[in-house]
Amino acid sequence: MKWFNRQSRLVKLLLLLIPPINWIVEIVVRWSAFFQKPGLIRLLLAIIVIFGVGLILGWVDFFWTLLFGHLVLAK
Repeated sequence: MKWFNRQSRLVKLLLLLIPPINWIVEIVVRWSAFFQKPGLIRLLLAIIVIFGVGLILGWVDFFWTLLFGHLVLAK
């Protein structure tokens, strides 16, 4: 997750804007967040992202990043 947070806001938004890339970024970021700081919420988000809800969560994360500069529940 640190590699994602080190990117500029523009790069983060571009990664979250394109749907297939968005889903892959969500999987990588959510699982790396879980492995860095294990927790029930992070585990649930990581599992949910795998099963297609990642695209919806990715769009939520896109707007959240646009407004606040980081992913939902990932700071």
